[in-house]
Amino acid sequence: MLDFFTIFSKGGLVLWCFQGVSDSCTGPVNALIRSVLLQERGGNNSFTHEALTLKYKLDNQFELVFVVGFQKILTLTYVDKLIDDVHRLFRDKYRTEIQQQSALSLLNGTFDFQNDFLRLLREAEESSKIRAPTTMKKFEDSEKAKKPVRSMIETRGEKPKEKTKNSKKKGGKKEGSDGGPLATGKADSVVKTGVPVGPENGVELSKEELVRRKREEFMQKHGRGVEKSSKSLKSDAPKEKGKKAPRVWALGGCANKDVLDYSTPTTNGTPEVALPEDINLIRGTGPGGQLQDLDCSSSDDDEASQSTTKPSATKGTLGGMFGMLKGLVGSKSLSREDMESVLDKMRDHLIAKNVAADIAVQLCESVANKLEGKVMGTFSTVTSTVKQALQESLVQILQPQRRVDMLRDIMDAQRRQRPYVVTFCGVNGVGKSTNLAKISFWLLENGFSVLIAACDTFRAGAVEQLRTHTRRLTALHPPENHSGRTMVQLFEKGYGKDAAGIAMEAIAFARNQGFDVVLVDTAGRMQDNAPLMTALAKLITVNTPDLVLFVGEALVGNEAVDQLVKFNRALADHSMAQTPRLIDGIVLTKFDTIDDKVGAAISMTYITSKPIVFVGTGQTYCDLRSLNAKAVVAALMKA
Repeated sequence: MLDFFTIFSKGGLVLWCFQGVSDSCTGPVNALIRSVLLQERGGNNSFTHEALTLKYKLDNQFELVFVVGFQKILTLTYVDKLIDDVHRLFRDKYRTEIQQQSALSLLNGTFDFQNDFLRLLREAEESSKIRAPTTMKKFEDSEKAKKPVRSMIETRGEKPKEKTKNSKKKGGKKEGSDGGPLATGKADSVVKTGVPVGPENGVELSKEELVRRKREEFMQKHGRGVEKSSKSLKSDAPKEKGKKAPRVWALGGCANKDVLDYSTPTTNGTPEVALPEDINLIRGTGPGGQLQDLDCSSSDDDEASQSTTKPSATKGTLGGMFGMLKGLVGSKSLSREDMESVLDKMRDHLIAKNVAADIAVQLCESVANKLEGKVMGTFSTVTSTVKQALQESLVQILQPQRRVDMLRDIMDAQRRQRPYVVTFCGVNGVGKSTNLAKISFWLLENGFSVLIAACDTFRAGAVEQLRTHTRRLTALHPPENHSGRTMVQLFEKGYGKDAAGIAMEAIAFARNQGFDVVLVDTAGRMQDNAPLMTALAKLITVNTPDLVLFVGEALVGNEAVDQLVKFNRALADHSMAQTPRLIDGIVLTKFDTIDDKVGAAISMTYITSKPIVFVGTGQTYCDLRSLNAKAVVAALMKA
């Protein structure tokens, strides 16, 4: 049973809605718009919100969205068919009202679609009813059992009569390209026994041999051009046996000029070139297999122009002028076939730039859903349209759903007279302590006092490393420059202690001493280590920090995605709270080591919707940057 089915425009106007089991569809649909449509994550056409599963379909030509919602515990096999049928009928029935594309006309329009929807729903439910299981067929009932044994025995070299006749019919039309010898002028391939292999000798070619011969013919025609392919076709024609009539020379002249006339026949001074029959197969492909840009004319116009080539030449220049203008005006409606080749190249390019393979596929699928049925603009090509849509989607993905403004949140915590707590977590060696020192320097530059909590009680030298950073930061911001106030201090209890207890004591110390920010450093741990992940979840649950930052490397590529996903899942699984605290943001380190292979930023943001708060670009305290989405996308799309 469906919970609801709603149809609304991309501008937010609800055209029609069906209320089933659910009382209201506002919450799930708003969550779909926020999390999928606005974030360009429409790769799988399915979205889960609490106990509901939402499936949707985009109509980019009329700017409509069709959404159906049902309980996720149900398996409704007819939903896809239903949403397609509703989309087709609604668009055809109210085409005039929708094409006006004005908010006032849509609001004043009456979309009485209830009876039609119930009819389509009833038909979809009846078509998906479970049929009775069919009994397994016995061997005696099969066709193979009815055949005699002699008919199933095949002798090598023999060929069934029907196949021989069909091959002769096919080979009769294109003797030089399909059934005859290769276009290179060579004879058929010869087996070890010395007998030529070919249909004319009664020997059946293997499938691999046929594919190889077809490929050689196609590559030769494609590489040498039309004239050479026509010559090769002529050379492949069967030569007549016997001696031709000799040339007649009479006293140094020619008795018959037509015999010696080997020039190309001309029509009105223009040489005539014999075109092969399958030249239309080569026309859409450029040199080296590169696809050429498609024009903006529709497929119907292309078919009409191919079928009426000769009559159109006699219509004069007026018809050609209007045809050219029609091709330039944006009347081309994009289909998946048009975008398939371009999206394949875009997907390979994203994977080469360190974007995870499955995420690259979802991104291209999202762009295809966004552009399918959309009318192209004037003077625009398929490649440019798809590339622009992909760039817009990538920029939208890198822009966070939840803005992380640490300075504003710290000032809000100051008004409440409590410290602002930030916890750093990540795997071993990603640079948690170093980037914690960089963020401390950034906070000191903005006038906030910082308490560093040394909760990495496992790694040897972890406390000494933070002590060195604290001493250097104090030298940069001495108390004399801040009216005798200590701006940065280290809180440490040595090694082998409980990290959650040390963090709790550090927060209480910061509250008593008036520190503005507490930065909690934790030990590095692998995402698959259950005991260490349980300890991290305990530290976060007990101390409830204001911000949990995951520190990941930009150079590890897809491994960073796996780390982030498993850290987030472990915090949810091992937490003792009713609503577990998860990762809030990402610190992407070693960003200066990857050149333009910045795909890890896209992968990490796409898979978890977590914003990248800071980017580490060097070894000094000043090498801390905020993420520039447009700059990252520009580097990612660079060839």
